[in-house]
Amino acid sequence: MTGLVIAGVDGSASSLTAVACAAREAELRDAALCLVHAFSWPAPRTPMDRVVSRPMRAHLLDLADRLVEEASVRARAAAPDVEASGTIRRGDPLTVLEAESRTAELVVVGSRGLGNFAGLLVGSTSVGLAAHARCPVLVVRGPADAAGPVLLGVDGSPAGAEAVRFAFDEASRRRARLLALHAWTTWNAPLPPPLSPAMPYSNEPGALAAAEERLLAETIAGLCERYADVRVERRAVNGPTREALIEASRTAQLTVVGSRGRGGFAGLLLGSVSQALLHHAHGPVAVVRGQDMGRRR
Repeated sequence: MTGLVIAGVDGSASSLTAVACAAREAELRDAALCLVHAFSWPAPRTPMDRVVSRPMRAHLLDLADRLVEEASVRARAAAPDVEASGTIRRGDPLTVLEAESRTAELVVVGSRGLGNFAGLLVGSTSVGLAAHARCPVLVVRGPADAAGPVLLGVDGSPAGAEAVRFAFDEASRRRARLLALHAWTTWNAPLPPPLSPAMPYSNEPGALAAAEERLLAETIAGLCERYADVRVERRAVNGPTREALIEASRTAQLTVVGSRGRGGFAGLLLGSVSQALLHHAHGPVAVVRGQDMGRRR
C-alpha cells in the first residue's frame, strides 16, 4: 500500500457522503485513507476574549475530534479493509486541503459544506480546490449510477491528457465501460487549412465533423491499447460542450474532465466547462489538472 486518498471532513451530510466515496476510492487503489478536518481559532479582540476563548478552544477541539470519529465510522462502513486515519489541521479548508494534495493521488470532497450559502450549487472550497490542488479532485455531487459508464470529456488539448489517463484508470478499476464524449461547434473547433485564397474559411461538406471524429479517436487511441479490459464508446457530437456533458452525466457513475480545455483563456486555472460540471452535473465529477499545472511542477 503506497498511495494516499484524502477526504475533506466538516460534519455536513455532503462531506460524509464524500467520505464514503473516498473510502471506496482508496479500496480500489489499495491506498490509505486520511480524513482531514480544518478549523480556525476564533480571533480574540480584547484581553477578556482570551480568557473566554479557552473553553471555546477546548470545545472546538472536542467537536473536531467527534467530526473525525464520525467520518471514520462512515469510512469503515463503506470499506472495512481500508487503512483509515484522521487528522485535524488549523487553517481554512482550502489552504489545508491544497497542502495535503501535494502528497496524495486523489482528494475527495463534498459539493457543499457547512459554511456555504444555502443558494449555492457548489461550495467555494470545492471549486477552489479543483483549481489549485496538486492532484485530481473528486467532488461528490448527487447519487451516481453504479451501472453507468465513466464519462470522459475529451477536448484534444495537451492539458487534457492527464484527464484521459485518469478516466481510463478509473474505468479499469471499477470494471466499467468508458464513454469518451467530444462536443464541438464551429466556434471551438480549430480552423482548417484554406481550400483556396478565395475561400480561406471554407470546408468541404462534412470535413469539420470528420476532423473532430479523428481528434477524438487519436486522443484515446494509445490508451485503448493499454487498457484492453476497458470497453470504450466514442461519441462526437456537434453542440455546446457544457450542455452535452451535463446531459450525459445523468447516466454516468463518474464524470472526468480536465481543468482547462483548448478554448480557455491561458490565465485561467479552471475553465468554464469544468466549472459548469461542478455546479450542474448529475453525479460525482473528477477534475484533473495537466502535468504543467499540477503537483509535478
